[in-house]
Amino acid sequence: MINSEQHLTLKNNKNEQMKVAIYGQYFKIEDSQYVEELFQILTTNNIEYVIELKYYKALKKHLNIEKCKTFSSFRKLNNTFDFMFTIGGDGTILRAVTYIRESNIPIVGINTGRLGFLATVQKENIFNAVASLLKKEYVIKDRSLLSVTTSPKIKSLSSLNFALNEVSVNRKNTASMITIKTFLDDEFLNSYWADGLIIATPTGSTGYSLSCGGPIITPRAKSFVITPIAPHNLNARPLVIPEDTKITFTVSGREDQFFLSLDSRIKTINNNTEITIKKADFNLKMVKFKEQTFLKTLREKLLWGQDTRN
Repeated sequence: MINSEQHLTLKNNKNEQMKVAIYGQYFKIEDSQYVEELFQILTTNNIEYVIELKYYKALKKHLNIEKCKTFSSFRKLNNTFDFMFTIGGDGTILRAVTYIRESNIPIVGINTGRLGFLATVQKENIFNAVASLLKKEYVIKDRSLLSVTTSPKIKSLSSLNFALNEVSVNRKNTASMITIKTFLDDEFLNSYWADGLIIATPTGSTGYSLSCGGPIITPRAKSFVITPIAPHNLNARPLVIPEDTKITFTVSGREDQFFLSLDSRIKTINNNTEITIKKADFNLKMVKFKEQTFLKTLREKLLWGQDTRN
């Protein structure tokens, strides 16, 4: 909540009206005070806000909020928006990317979840975050995305063919491993015999890939990482590659199909479909405030330096 020493009205350096989008996957009743605080600060400072329709309907069931504009498609978001506030955790930001796409709207992630590598604004610091936005005390950081194409083409991937964290392939409905024949820039790399394979961005290197033994890659490193999932051969190790590398693979196994996952969006793909993964043609823009750094986030989230024996 707002401290008694804080004032709701903040100073906008250029006296321009700001416009923001607000997105959340679902509403938790324990977050009520923080959501109400955000709306109160935005209204008091004449900041126009537009709420994602499903989230707005969830809010209306629990909060007394004014009727406002809503959006339900990426087509409703354009360059008239200054920022998008996401309320939730990192998963909420991954979903928000499907609305932002190539619009270049910077994301301000308010963390009401658990870990929060991407959603770095703590819910207790909403006032300070909005104050910094109005005073322009922030920087915009670009995050690379992956894009996926297939041969033959798959219609369901035609519009949502990108991922911020990772693209992965996994075995389907079987305990047997699959074989992933992999090429880098059309040169054969390896046939991975494993439960699956992860191609992760620096953003995704602290997620699924990390849990499978992959390295952490700093966001400014122009690299991706290929991480096998439970490989049969223990010499199949994660491999860091330049971000301009084209990755191509086909999958075979006892089942006729396998799972292809783009962040949390899962598709069922027929074996021997050729999958091509490249760096997407657009980046995601993340707002970072002065007190936030990637190394600080690592120390806080992974508890580095907190072992009293060191």
